Amino acid sequence: MQALHWDGQILRLEADRAIPSLTDSMALVRVRLAGICSTDLQILKGYMGFRGVPGHEFVGEVCQGPSGLMGKRVVGEINFACGHCAYCLQGLARHCLDRRVMGILGADGTFAEYVALPTKNLYPVPDTVDDESAVFTEPLAAAFEILEQIHVKPSDEVLVLGDGKLGLLCAQVLHTAGARVTLVGKHVKKLTIARKLGISSILADELGQLKADVVVEATGSTAGLTRALSVVRPRGTLVLKSTVTEPHTLSLAALVVNEICVVGSRCGLFSPALRSLSSKAISVAPLIEQAYSLAAGADAAAHAAQPGALKILLRCS
Repeated sequence: MQALHWDGQILRLEADRAIPSLTDSMALVRVRLAGICSTDLQILKGYMGFRGVPGHEFVGEVCQGPSGLMGKRVVGEINFACGHCAYCLQGLARHCLDRRVMGILGADGTFAEYVALPTKNLYPVPDTVDDESAVFTEPLAAAFEILEQIHVKPSDEVLVLGDGKLGLLCAQVLHTAGARVTLVGKHVKKLTIARKLGISSILADELGQLKADVVVEATGSTAGLTRALSVVRPRGTLVLKSTVTEPHTLSLAALVVNEICVVGSRCGLFSPALRSLSSKAISVAPLIEQAYSLAAGADAAAHAAQPGALKILLRCS
C-alpha cells in the first residue's frame, strides 16, 4: 500500500509499505479520507517522539474483519486500550496505562491506504453523513467532550480562544448547548464563518477587558494559556484543548487567587458527534479548504501548517 511515513525529520511517501496485519480483535479499514489536524502538525515538530504513519482523523470502509462490519463505512476511536488495567476496568479506556494511540503513540495512523484498528473502536457512519462530514467525527467528538466534563448553563458567557478547526467546532457545540459563545481569533475569514453560523466573534486584538465564566483554550500556541487565564472570571472554568510541543512557563497564582477550575480536555464520545452530523446540527463543510492526494501528502501538511489554513484533507484511496 501507499502511506506517508514520518521518520522524525521528513514526511515522505512510501509506495510499497506492507498492509497492516491483524489480530482476531482487529479490522482492516480502507481509508477514504483523512484529515490533518493541529496535533498531526505538532507530531511533525517532535511531539510525543512519534515515528511511523501519522494521522487519526478518517472515514473508510471495512475490508477485513467481522462479517457485520464488512463493506460498511466507519470512523474510529484513536485510543487502543488493553481492556484489563485499572483505568480500563473503571471505564477510562482513553487513559489506559498501556494504550497505544493511532498516529500518535505506538500505532500507525491514517495517512495511508489502509489502517488497522480494534473492532470495538469502530462506529458505522449513517447514510445521511457524507465522507467529507464523517472525517470530522473525531475532532467533533473532542469538542463534545467539553459537555461531558462541565455543566454549561444558558446564562454562561463562554469565550473560545482560537479560530482554528477545533475552535470552530467547540464554538458550535457550546452554541448548540445554549451558552452565549464568542469565538476569539486572528483570522477574519474564520471569524466570518462563525458569524454566518450565528456565533459571535471578535479579533483577539479587540478582546479588551472582556471576561467569561467559561474559557476554552484552543489556540494551539504556548501564548494561548496565558491569554486564557487572563480572561476567566473568578470561580470560572478554564478548559484546555491545546497540545503543543514547545515548553512554556506560567504563573499559577491567578488560579489560586481567583479560584479557577482547570479542566484538561482531550478525546470524546463518537455517538453525539455522529448524531449531530446526521441531523446537520453542526456544520463542517465551511471548514474544508482543500483536499490533496496521498502522494501529495507533504505538500498537504505544509499547506495545513500555513497560518489561517482551514481543514486540509487527504484522499487516501
